[in-house]
Amino acid sequence: MSQAPLTPSPLTPSQAPVEPHASTVALAPVAWKLPVVLGVLGIAALVFFGLLAPGGVHTTFTFSSSGDFFTVPEAVVPSRVTGTVLGVVLCGLAALSLWDALARRASRRWLAVVFGVLFVLAFLVWAGAGRGLMTVTPLLAGGLALSVPLVFGAMAGLVGERSGIVNIAIEGQLLAGAFLAAVVGSALTNPYIGLLAAILAGALVAVVLTFFAVRYWVDQIIIGVVLNVLVVGLTSFLYSTVLTQNPQLLNTSQALPNLPIPLLSDIPVLGPVFFDQTILVYLMYLVVAGLHLFLFRSRWGLRTRAIGEHPRAADTVGIGVNRLRVANTILAGGIAGLGGAFLTVGEGLAFGKDMSAGQGYIALAAMILGRWNPIGALFAALLFGFTKNLGNVLKATGSPLPDDLLLMLPYIVTVFAVAGFVGRVRAPAAEGTPYRTQ
Repeated sequence: MSQAPLTPSPLTPSQAPVEPHASTVALAPVAWKLPVVLGVLGIAALVFFGLLAPGGVHTTFTFSSSGDFFTVPEAVVPSRVTGTVLGVVLCGLAALSLWDALARRASRRWLAVVFGVLFVLAFLVWAGAGRGLMTVTPLLAGGLALSVPLVFGAMAGLVGERSGIVNIAIEGQLLAGAFLAAVVGSALTNPYIGLLAAILAGALVAVVLTFFAVRYWVDQIIIGVVLNVLVVGLTSFLYSTVLTQNPQLLNTSQALPNLPIPLLSDIPVLGPVFFDQTILVYLMYLVVAGLHLFLFRSRWGLRTRAIGEHPRAADTVGIGVNRLRVANTILAGGIAGLGGAFLTVGEGLAFGKDMSAGQGYIALAAMILGRWNPIGALFAALLFGFTKNLGNVLKATGSPLPDDLLLMLPYIVTVFAVAGFVGRVRAPAAEGTPYRTQ
């Protein structure tokens, strides 16, 4: 007997699909951190650098130096009025950041940069009120010089962590590079050969790091800290026993000469800062630009990012994960060695005990602040170097701030930058995790 075709029965109201109401859609939480930090700093700038600034005094900025193509006139501004105007603009930028946060929009990339520049300008106007000239060119040039070891260290950490290796040993690589550059440069009276020796020193420290981290799966943070302590102890011992006994042969000042670029070095402000430098600074430009290009636009960069994010998947397509990790970490060590060379032959100084002074750890902070991106890490390192030189300049010009606070200034700025401007960042997924082949 044939059966009638089955027809779907109509759904009851309780069974019918319910369209989601707009009010039931979950909204992303408001990101309060950046607006709060900018608001606090903006109000502080308005009150202390503007409203409470001394009245009737001026701040004078000078830009030109001898040998420039043309002379830039000095800028003389009323301190209180200028500080008040800049404080109002800063509060406006903080309000714009709050508007973006309440609208649950991503923060504008330029906002934090413009805010930082204007805040520093307001601080300089307040600090230089009635205290003579604020020379812009030496302030920027000194900041760049103090940033060079940090930039090389940040690039070294970036290459390592993008490959899956946490390179805490940057501090030791900087110190080893400074030591060997001074010794070899002094023994051969040639700072350029000392520069090559610094690359070798940093690479040797990286070889030890990869030997234990890749071969024996030792915790990478522990082995990095141990290497830092080892290099500090070894260089201090050799300094006390070998270098001090024959300083004229093994620890003299060998300075790399400045190599001004014709025409570009005569541009006011920018020329003396960027284009009248040693070969080490020019190498820094090439390293940053080269890493940014190759990391995101080459097969090596794709493979490096793959072994740092998903080494198992990289292995399945034929990439030698551990072999590439070893090669990249040694390359990173050589880059960090260049940063160490700047501490001695780059600045024309003899080697001293523990002269890296924790800059390797600051370089790691710059790498994180730059979100594991070469350009971002460069600007983060420049920020630290500038604030450190700013403290030195203000101390020399008689700043109203206490000397101890001026020494703390770069570290305070770094903490505020990491806490307020970085936001939520994600490190490479496989960093610090040894890869065990099947």
